[in-house]
Amino acid sequence: MQKDKLASYIGIALQAGYVIEGSDKLSGYDKKLYLVLIDTLAGKSSRKIYDRLVEKGIEGREVEGLGTLNQKTYKLIGIKNKGLSEEIKKYLD
Repeated sequence: MQKDKLASYIGIALQAGYVIEGSDKLSGYDKKLYLVLIDTLAGKSSRKIYDRLVEKGIEGREVEGLGTLNQKTYKLIGIKNKGLSEEIKKYLD
């Protein structure tokens, strides 16, 4: 049930265009992000980009099974909408 709720929030953000997917896109992204999510099984390169974004002051959360939500295979995503990021953080905290 809880994973379904997270999947629905991420699905809404994807449909609205508020998600930056993957370490390649996030490594060069320089606009405002409100939340960065990383899968607990992410590799070293994704972890390095995640750590760099968190050091910049962007809130970050580790999510178990993030790579399998919404039939997508992502290990690192950034949320660019404040309202959706707040709702996702409420669920994760």
